[in-house]
Amino acid sequence: MDISKRMKKLPISSIRKLIPLSDKAKSRGIKIYHLNMGQPDVKTPDVMIESLKHWTQNPISYAPSGGTPEYLQALETYYHDLGFLFVNTKNTIGTIAGSEAINMALFAVCDPGDELLVFEPFYSSYQTSAQLWNIKLTPVETSLQDGFHLPPGAIIESAITEKTKAILYSNPGNPTGTVYTKEEILMLVDIVKKHNLFLLSDEVYREYTFVDRPHVSLLKFMQEIPEQAILIDSLSKRYNLCGARLGNLISLNEQVLSGSLKFAMSRLSGGIIDQYIGSKLVDVPAEYTKSMQAEYQNRRDVMFEGLQSIDGISVTKPEGAFYIMAELPVEDAEIFSIWLLESFHDKNETVMLAPGYGFYSDPKKGKKQVRIAYVLEESQLRRSIEILDTALHEYKKIQ
Repeated sequence: MDISKRMKKLPISSIRKLIPLSDKAKSRGIKIYHLNMGQPDVKTPDVMIESLKHWTQNPISYAPSGGTPEYLQALETYYHDLGFLFVNTKNTIGTIAGSEAINMALFAVCDPGDELLVFEPFYSSYQTSAQLWNIKLTPVETSLQDGFHLPPGAIIESAITEKTKAILYSNPGNPTGTVYTKEEILMLVDIVKKHNLFLLSDEVYREYTFVDRPHVSLLKFMQEIPEQAILIDSLSKRYNLCGARLGNLISLNEQVLSGSLKFAMSRLSGGIIDQYIGSKLVDVPAEYTKSMQAEYQNRRDVMFEGLQSIDGISVTKPEGAFYIMAELPVEDAEIFSIWLLESFHDKNETVMLAPGYGFYSDPKKGKKQVRIAYVLEESQLRRSIEILDTALHEYKKIQ
């Protein structure tokens, strides 16, 4: 018997595709500096870890499909502290991390055959989610030379067709690290007004911005376009809770909310212990977030300056998140990334990168690029840069 055609066509994450090769390298005694995945090494807040010691519920039950009252109330408090007082437990759906919030939002606003406009390079899971729901991704290209900022509105509008249903963007950007200006967000708001589209904002990295201007959330304009705006969010990176799988969706559109709840019911519930941990976000000291931002800004500077020092690498300075897209002096970045794991080491050490093609609809566009996650502490980042520099010199000899 054969499996479904759609399963065969489902793209493999370029972020995780090479993990079997890294496992083999480790089995040979090679130490690997993982720059491929957004898995921070910073500790989860103590108050969240300590909360596990006080768990008493036995048996462990299902949670409410849309989220536990405690978790939703904690999210309400978080958004109120940001100044968005209209956000409450009734217009927020608790999700299994940001990934499910993306799937939920796309399922809510798009039918099979509809088109979703995204800005390229884009988070690779957008492609996977679109294929799951038989949605066509329409990419609007941005460039490394422009810091991956949005093109003029006329270019964006030229990509809109009668089948376009929504625009999805990430701010701060994954994989680019771009932080959109207020003018850019306003431009998108005006476009969806004009063309009657949904506007979906993925704001998982909201706390990590390294520019003088503040982060501009879609929440700032949600009451202006209440039927069209959907916020996608997650606790994974904000509190270093990647394995707890905690996220949420916010909308003022009653149909989106009721449909999303039906979606949530279909998978029964998120983890009740996860949400118990997440509800403690209200007890996380403000200093935690401030120290995290300072730490990642320092790591950004170390990585950016290090990459700039390597002959042949083209890179633009990230403004947020903890990713950087770099163009390498190689013909095929995936082949180079495989070589790093299979054939190269420097003092029994090597680095693992995420090939850039996985962040484009046309793999040829990102053929020479890689996404680097600067999620390791400073000394490891400096060593990673040293290894990458040595590797590129060695690779040049065999190209």
